[in-house]
Amino acid sequence: MTYCVGLKLNAGLVLLSDTRTNAGLDNISSYRKMFFFSEPGERIIAVMTAGSLSVTQTTLARLQEAIESPEADESNSILLAPTMLRVADIIGNTLALTRAEITHRSRDLRQSQASASLIVSGQRKDGDMRMFLIYPEGNHIEATDDTPYLQIGEHKYGKPILDRVVTPATGLEDAKKAVLLSMDSTLRSNLSVGMPLDLAVIEKDALQVTEQRRILEADPQFTQMSQAWSNALRESFVNVKI
Repeated sequence: MTYCVGLKLNAGLVLLSDTRTNAGLDNISSYRKMFFFSEPGERIIAVMTAGSLSVTQTTLARLQEAIESPEADESNSILLAPTMLRVADIIGNTLALTRAEITHRSRDLRQSQASASLIVSGQRKDGDMRMFLIYPEGNHIEATDDTPYLQIGEHKYGKPILDRVVTPATGLEDAKKAVLLSMDSTLRSNLSVGMPLDLAVIEKDALQVTEQRRILEADPQFTQMSQAWSNALRESFVNVKI
């Protein structure tokens, strides 16, 4: 399993994913879950993945193949699509088709085992920043001012802090703190989510990744933040009156 979270804020997009993939207690690996497609000065598209590795890898390969095809046009290439909504449609259709084909080829494979979901976000020149959660069937929902974040994978442990502190007006530094604490809560409660982590920031109208960082197991900043948050929670717990 995995955990990915994305925030769509007035100031930009903040994205965080883990890298753990497991097919049983004795088969645990690390695979990157955050990917970027860009055309400098024109658009930036970020994709985060959760679920079946065969489905997500094949989906991403097909998206890249469509970009590089001599027949690429706005109907099949996410770098030529006229809007971010059309980008989400193309990716959703590719995901649904890939999942159906893999399930059909493997008769013993249930659809639930070939399930995958994606967070797609980005901006094109003269367009708005947008963020979508794409379901295994290919349909999608969009982040809004009422709910300015989206999660995939093991999301329940990291949701409470996002509900409490994140609004569209949240600054990028506080947003990075929020997603990292959300991930820290998930890491503590679910062994199927694991380090290293990939963090990225896309500032509004930059049309490029403006900050990218890989956080390793012994990262001193992340460790210090985790310990400080634990201490603050313990202190608050002691001071709460009932």
